[in-house]
Amino acid sequence: MSFLTEETWTGQVYTGRWVAAEGGEMPVIEPATGHELSRIGVATPADVARAARTAAAVQPAWAALPHPERSAILRRAAGLWEENAAEIENWVIRESGKIGPAAQFETHVAVQEIYEAATLPSRPYGELLPSEQPRLSFAERVAAGVVGVIAPFNFPQILAIRSVAPALALGNAVVLKPDPRTAVCGGIVLARVFEEACLPAGLLHVLPGGADVGEALITDPLVRIISFTGSTAVGRRVGELAARHLKRAHLELGGNSALVILDDADIAKAAAAGAWGSFLHQGQICMATGRHLVAQAVYDDYVAALADKASNLPVGDPASGNVALGPIIDERQRDKVHALVTASTSAGATLAAGGTYKGLFYRPTVLADVTTQMPAYASEVFGPVAPVLKFSSLDEAAQLAAQTEYGLSLGILTKDVVRGLELSRRIPTGIVHINEQTVDDEPNVPFGGLLDSGTGTRFGGTANLEAFTETRWVTIRGDIAPYPF
Repeated sequence: MSFLTEETWTGQVYTGRWVAAEGGEMPVIEPATGHELSRIGVATPADVARAARTAAAVQPAWAALPHPERSAILRRAAGLWEENAAEIENWVIRESGKIGPAAQFETHVAVQEIYEAATLPSRPYGELLPSEQPRLSFAERVAAGVVGVIAPFNFPQILAIRSVAPALALGNAVVLKPDPRTAVCGGIVLARVFEEACLPAGLLHVLPGGADVGEALITDPLVRIISFTGSTAVGRRVGELAARHLKRAHLELGGNSALVILDDADIAKAAAAGAWGSFLHQGQICMATGRHLVAQAVYDDYVAALADKASNLPVGDPASGNVALGPIIDERQRDKVHALVTASTSAGATLAAGGTYKGLFYRPTVLADVTTQMPAYASEVFGPVAPVLKFSSLDEAAQLAAQTEYGLSLGILTKDVVRGLELSRRIPTGIVHINEQTVDDEPNVPFGGLLDSGTGTRFGGTANLEAFTETRWVTIRGDIAPYPF
């Protein structure tokens, strides 16, 4: 029997066990073909309330376990993910439209996220604090209780497990709402992995559903932290709702990241980096290179090299052959991408490559002669589109790169790395890469953005200690303190 055998979960949700979904079923659609792959259960707000109650009831015993026991379960989960990687990757390819190597990369990072989280229970969890009183004073980190995780479709494994694994490792229970479009690889996979790893029942709940389920998760009084990854527009609503209920919301939102190509950069290598940054997974990445800022002296050569790359990248069904780009996730997103491209060309941008589609397969697109007001430059496209704009000085490059409401990632390509680093310090972003494109992440690094890219929260490594715990001040005296009355 396969690890993800559909008889286990079709039409069901996971609440420490598989139960029939009160909200009925919905199809799992393969975007490349439009075929129905399976059917998932759909949760309701009532499911969220029950899950939160169960999670809150079992969480204290989990937090009280000796730290090696929690770590061991996390390591078993990572091992199971590795053992079943091929089956999981097949679902990623078919359900999310990723090409094979991208699916393999996602699985690799997801596994490493769990191994990294497995180290958290044994990390230092507090600090001694000086006191003017004759007492021991210290701060300790304690589990928050129940953590709600709302994850998107684009990297469903990574963007779910990067919150679920550290939250569990640090003694919390978790209620996960995966995007219904990728509920198998972003939800069912996690449920099956932790089920087989013998995570105590009731600590993890996987509830695919719509906006009503997300709202129920945010507002439930037993859920103390919300970890949301998605668009800035939705993130604003999540943050507002969480604030009204006085709970923390970690918001990892959109981006429109700049790749700055200085006049001494190797153009062939720069174009390869730029193509990867804009076209990987059809540009459906928050860190995608959304703006190519190129020194005037090399602008024409760069546009030509990037357009040549785009024109020769094969696009098609990732399950059927060796392609570089698969499908956009759905028609709504494809139409949004195309509307931004056509509005920009109508405003005077030159279509150097692409700009066409067949079904959900959108050709990698290069737009030259772009201005800062054009929609494909000023907006987060979330599609395979590379707007290219020239600059004449480092001052102008810094100004253009910083001229955005987002602040997630930044790439600078140059032979003079010191000059690149100095330039980066003039541009507010949460992530900087010198001689790399903008898309990168590792489980042990602090990941997060500024401005409209998020609330400044960081995931990864020791940053998870702050993200998924509460800090408590404790004092101890040898005897009751004397008081004058």
